[in-house]
Amino acid sequence: MIREKAIEIIVNHGFDGLSMHKLAKSAGVSVATIYIYFKDREQLIQQLYTEENAKMAEATLLNFNPESHFDEGLKVQWMNRMRYCLKNPYSMTFMEQVKHSPLVDRSSIDQRFLHAMSTFVHKAIERKEIVSLPVEIYWSIAFAPLYQLVKFHISKTSMPGRPPFIFDEEKINQTLELVIKALKP
Repeated sequence: MIREKAIEIIVNHGFDGLSMHKLAKSAGVSVATIYIYFKDREQLIQQLYTEENAKMAEATLLNFNPESHFDEGLKVQWMNRMRYCLKNPYSMTFMEQVKHSPLVDRSSIDQRFLHAMSTFVHKAIERKEIVSLPVEIYWSIAFAPLYQLVKFHISKTSMPGRPPFIFDEEKINQTLELVIKALKP
């Protein structure tokens, strides 16, 4: 309950909105109970990020083969990431908040996940299935469209003046096709 409520508070009120007293009240425990599990607020946030990141990594790697053809492997990742984010919207938003904060540099990342992603991309480059790019550019092309469309879907919004965006199979396939095309040599 402490973990769940901490993520909820951070997503709804930001890092500054999280105090141990507010968290204790929300979780229905005493402040002392929280300090049994976490040294301080920063350790709590870092541990939550590490745990949520590990869950997302596990979900992303489900039925994923780092040796697979790029098109096939990226589709598996997209579907896995999308399913995870749709089932865990608070987790997705929380991880994004931490990624864009100084706390990310002090958190640990699942090395198995990093190895699988690195192997996947390097094999695809070796087989000339995609162009070689700096990792930030690769990630921005390969995954930013997915996450932005998932955010539109979750928030039931779109661009101003447009009806709510629904991320259906046709839109997934259309977007993924364009992403793969953008990464091809």
